Amino acid sequence: MKKVFSLLFIAGALSIVSCGPSAEEKAKMEADAKAKMDSLFNAASKSVSSAMDSASAAKPDSVAGEKK
Repeated sequence: MKKVFSLLFIAGALSIVSCGPSAEEKAKMEADAKAKMDSLFNAASKSVSSAMDSASAAKPDSVAGEKK
């Protein structure tokens, strides 16, 4: 009888673990992933815009315009 109860306990524990995340946990994971992607997008766009600003503010090379 002891073996039967231990087998039922193990089967019950495995069935609870195998259920996976709930809908609330899935929604939270998706929201976290979206926030992380938004953060990365904002950082990348700031980096690109600052690079474009510095490139447009740079003085043209005086040697590049000379003809031989």
